[in-house]
Amino acid sequence: MKNLIIKLFVLIIIILNCLPALSSETKQQRDERMQWWREARFGMFIHWGLYSIPAGEWKEKQIGGGGEWIMESARIPVAEYEQLSGQFNPVKFDADQWVRIAKDAGMKYIVITSKHHEGFCLWDSKVSRYDITDAAPFKRDILKELSDACRKHKIKLCFYHSIMDWHHPDAQAPHYPTYNTSQKKNPDFSRYVENYLKPQIRELITNYSPLGVLWFDGEWIPEWTEEYGRDMYRFVRGLQPDIIINNRVGNGRMGLEGMTEEGSFAGDFGTPEQQIPPRGLPGVDWESCMTMNDTWGYKSFDNNWKSTQQLIHNLVDIASKGGNYLLNVGPTSEGLIPQPSVEQLKEIGKWMKVNSESIYATGPSVFKNLAWGRCTTKPGTLYLHVFNWPQDGKLQVPGLKNTVKKAYLLSDNREKKLAVKNLEDSVVINVPAEAPDKIDTVVVLQIKGEPQVVSPVITQKADGVIELLAKDAEIVGLTARYEFVDGKDDIGYWTNPADFVRWSFKVNKTGPFDALITYASDKGTGGSEYIIETDGQQVTGTVKETGSWTTYETENIGELSISKTGVCVLDVKVKKMPSWAVMSLQSVKLVPSEK
Repeated sequence: MKNLIIKLFVLIIIILNCLPALSSETKQQRDERMQWWREARFGMFIHWGLYSIPAGEWKEKQIGGGGEWIMESARIPVAEYEQLSGQFNPVKFDADQWVRIAKDAGMKYIVITSKHHEGFCLWDSKVSRYDITDAAPFKRDILKELSDACRKHKIKLCFYHSIMDWHHPDAQAPHYPTYNTSQKKNPDFSRYVENYLKPQIRELITNYSPLGVLWFDGEWIPEWTEEYGRDMYRFVRGLQPDIIINNRVGNGRMGLEGMTEEGSFAGDFGTPEQQIPPRGLPGVDWESCMTMNDTWGYKSFDNNWKSTQQLIHNLVDIASKGGNYLLNVGPTSEGLIPQPSVEQLKEIGKWMKVNSESIYATGPSVFKNLAWGRCTTKPGTLYLHVFNWPQDGKLQVPGLKNTVKKAYLLSDNREKKLAVKNLEDSVVINVPAEAPDKIDTVVVLQIKGEPQVVSPVITQKADGVIELLAKDAEIVGLTARYEFVDGKDDIGYWTNPADFVRWSFKVNKTGPFDALITYASDKGTGGSEYIIETDGQQVTGTVKETGSWTTYETENIGELSISKTGVCVLDVKVKKMPSWAVMSLQSVKLVPSEK
């Protein structure tokens, strides 16, 4: 007994000594703690739980929404849902196989749902019997096996853990009518936090450490306050000081880019979900978590799989903006990662085997927009990711002023140099007639000094026409972004009506101009009203459906006058957005009026 008291006293001293350090962490200490994560760039998300058994169906009905939300979406009572635990027997689960799939894809870390909102635990918890070893016939600690496999293959193991819990009687959020009426509040949320949530977090960190990340979710319930978030952050880092914690430990009510509201506690990194911030999140560590089809948890009938090209382009796009890509798989109730996911990850792995140097430990692009692809960086090196290969064999790098010491294909012999020519406003690289990789060929530029890039100036043509292309625009907002792939050459993903598009250009000849706009609009997305304004004037238009996102049409929507020479600004703004997206904007052209 005396020895036990001494051990507890020592533990308390250690924790107390850690807490001041957590609150006064220097930039250097934070950088050291975040280093492996910043260099990793690519990880696997795994959503797995009892919801894999119904696989999106309940009582012979297909249920909408994510497979992992079926308890809520199908309004399944707790007692009825609990019975699924007796059926959870994933006899085909092979932790080593899962980790090898992730490793072979080029992933550096795995984040698995230790407990999702349903409340079922994938480890042998001592504070609950609603877990894989006590409530299910499987009787094996899934997290322990995964931990051993990750250690063997040198992959960082990380846990997702839901703050919200639909199963625990002290944590059933009142706005979920299946579990509580609006009149019945949570019986004792603080008791749930202190006697259940925290002890389980302690189990996860103590039994499976060292963990890379603790990835919280479900923070939006009204009971989870700012104080709870800060206290949990201190609690977790007191148990493992070098662990990384996402922003959803706070209660900042997730915004469009996955960041908490200004002034709210935001953990260590942002978590934009199912999207890539158009400009990244400058000055902030962030990670886009995205699905391979339409759901996180397994749904047997969800076959809307993204192409290998889209997944690789997503990875490159995110890295080029300074973020990480957390790509999800949803295993079946048998314990198998769906075959389409396996095949896609294998293809990504083939690309990564050749090109991973251009992803791991890279910094963001130094270019505003690149019509042919993206750019990642390392000191003295630019990795040019060419999605759209130049047909004339000349790759133009706009605005680059540095002297190029060497240029070569990453997939080729480094001594096999590519010819480079410096022009006044760009660098031109002579490349092979055909792209070695149709999805993304990486051209490496070794340059002298820090990158020096000058944004090209849009100038009025000799015939008076001012052509404003999507690739040259400044995009202001949260969702809209430039895309040049799969037949697109436009500003798409324009789903936030507050976003707008801006061009700066030089006018040599004033006068009246016809405003011609070229855009595309898919079926069912027409009707948005927009404004084009410049030099204190504006014209308005209404988006018409063109039939698809790549069927572009041009409209003359009215006349604008520019009264002074020099630099001018033109904006395209949204007045009304009745559907879920504005349009895919390809260009605005100002043509001198014939009047």
